[in-house]
Amino acid sequence: MPSFTPQLPIVYGNHQEVISSPRLKGWHAHIYFNDLTEQTAQRVINDIALEITDLRQGQLHRQLVGPHPCWSCQLYFKPHLLSDVVTWLTFNRKGLTILFHPISGNDLLDHKDRVFWMGDVKDLNLENL
Repeated sequence: MPSFTPQLPIVYGNHQEVISSPRLKGWHAHIYFNDLTEQTAQRVINDIALEITDLRQGQLHRQLVGPHPCWSCQLYFKPHLLSDVVTWLTFNRKGLTILFHPISGNDLLDHKDRVFWMGDVKDLNLENL
């Protein structure tokens, strides 16, 4: 698969940054939950790990971590699995909110301008990046 290597200015707010060689290293899917939905989240995470064996599961965080406004569990997967993961979660997320973002090396842009959601869109705490 060829590398994605554009050379273009990225502008956000009053800040402009030239990204000379971003590499899409993978994707994160953050599954959000609370005390009432924790068991549901654990089932979804266990089930997707059985179905898509090439993804990696992070810790189930029962606290706020990074920019995330809810408890969460991170799934990491390579770019070629995006379609499989999105399709599986579309039909099996059981009402949970999920944030997807690429891993390009620019955490701010990845969490601010390159995200997509399943379920309720949440405000991220971008100052925590």
